[in-house]
Amino acid sequence: MKRALAIRDFRLLFAGMVLSMFGDSALVIVMGIWVKTITGSNAAAGLAFLVLALAAPLAPVGGYLVDRVRRRPFLIAANLVSALAVLPLLAVGKTGPVWVIYAVGLGYGISGMVMSAAMNGLLKDIVPDALLADANGTTQTVREGLRLVGPLVGAGLFTALGGGAVAILDAATFVVAAATLTRLRVREARPEPPQHQFRAEVTAGARHLLHTEPLRRVTISAAVAFLVIGFTETFIFAVVDEGLHRPPSFLGVLGSMQGVGAILGGLTAARIVRRIGEQAAVAAGLMLFAAGDVVLAFGNLGFAVAGVIVAGIGLPWALVGYYTLLQRSTPNRLMGRVSTASDVLLGVPQTISIGLGALLIGVVGYQVLIVTMAVVIAAAGAPLLRRPEPARVPVDVT
Repeated sequence: MKRALAIRDFRLLFAGMVLSMFGDSALVIVMGIWVKTITGSNAAAGLAFLVLALAAPLAPVGGYLVDRVRRRPFLIAANLVSALAVLPLLAVGKTGPVWVIYAVGLGYGISGMVMSAAMNGLLKDIVPDALLADANGTTQTVREGLRLVGPLVGAGLFTALGGGAVAILDAATFVVAAATLTRLRVREARPEPPQHQFRAEVTAGARHLLHTEPLRRVTISAAVAFLVIGFTETFIFAVVDEGLHRPPSFLGVLGSMQGVGAILGGLTAARIVRRIGEQAAVAAGLMLFAAGDVVLAFGNLGFAVAGVIVAGIGLPWALVGYYTLLQRSTPNRLMGRVSTASDVLLGVPQTISIGLGALLIGVVGYQVLIVTMAVVIAAAGAPLLRRPEPARVPVDVT
């Protein structure tokens, strides 16, 4: 962590990311609370989170755009546009209109998608390959920490002053992040002009993921794991109620414990990646996540707390390993498209698993879902432990 933070431009980039992530974590939770307050409907409140994912079909086009511009000025402009885009929330009163919250949520999803892709590309310009794991681990640690603090700040501000105050806070974080990015000294290469048909250019990221070893193996394993990871969104309520015999509010305790584990995972992820490599770090992280969650089936409070902490440690290991490998194995001119392609290939299975878990839990019970999820995740990670990582130059798929 210290080695990455010793780089001046990374410190500035990191400061901008922290501000944006804090604003995100505060506003996103408030959008659901806001809709619930206005409508009284759980389904309507859930829709506020769903619209964030509706940007996925636009991801390849967004990645193509990011690869056709310099990332620093793009991120400055994107932060300023995002600041303006949340201000329509000031028009939402005690009775709505709710559609404004949904519209802002959709825009928020698009903004987050393209800015994340641009950030990956800029990070690769600023940080040497040898320190990418440190940079990713630092970012993941702060992200998990903000997930504990941001929602509390957002919810408290919403209760005290209303949703408009949270929107203003979020807009301010975007503006300050943009100002921080103007101080970067990084010199970016001129983006290459399009060389092929638009369709081939847009799909180049997905083809790079699937044609480059070991990136293909890790992406497939992660996608299989995410096809069941979403079960946790459903069975955790049954664990609290039927297994632990606690009120629904106890979910917050388990969430906090998982957050503690995730911070520990973020702090140790870079060391794990350096010691065993990105591919094995992904496998180890998936195994820890599976082992931590499977003990939730026992209905024991001590096991449950220990389990969510272990699962919390595992997920950052897997994510830092995966994204470090992705950055190291991808030419910078493709980074936007590869980043957005990975978001789709991992995000779509996770979305499917959330819906599938909701359908299955009433049929098979939460213990079966937990065990099934753990077995599938362990099976997805196991092949990554058996195969060494070959050193290969990324395949040119454009």
